[in-house]
Amino acid sequence: MNLLGEIREAIKGFYSLAVGMGVTGKYFFRPEVTVHYPRKTVDNVSTYSGHVELQPGKKNPDGADCIVCGTCVRNCPSGCLTLEVLELMEENPDLEKKPKKIKKLKALIYDYSYCSLCGQCIENCPVTALGFSQHVYWAEFDRKAIKMDLVARLKDQLNAKKEAM
Repeated sequence: MNLLGEIREAIKGFYSLAVGMGVTGKYFFRPEVTVHYPRKTVDNVSTYSGHVELQPGKKNPDGADCIVCGTCVRNCPSGCLTLEVLELMEENPDLEKKPKKIKKLKALIYDYSYCSLCGQCIENCPVTALGFSQHVYWAEFDRKAIKMDLVARLKDQLNAKKEAM
């Protein structure tokens, strides 16, 4: 009786092996789907959604349209965004009016190692100052290198664009 049970187990094992080999065989002869980077590169980069970055402004083409509301920071479930604000007093030649405080974006620190790429910061930005990058081929060896100031990154991108013209 024990021998019969072992034979049944062996048949089940061979059946399982045959099913697995059938699945493997079906996909073995199909064309490759994987791109072997760096020998080949992808051609559909326009559909890629990379890390979060500041977008050049529509109102302010030399910077971002960020109004420093902090909505992106509050809506980020990962807590990867930190807003640094510079508060200035408005210069007012009319002494009768009280000078207003003006908030300016000093830095927007983004820690890519914590980001889940959910897009909540982008969806909830009231002035669409944030967007996904198309930075496809980005890899670093150090975690400190993927923590960046998005304001400085935008300035560098705009300067590089001006120099290329």
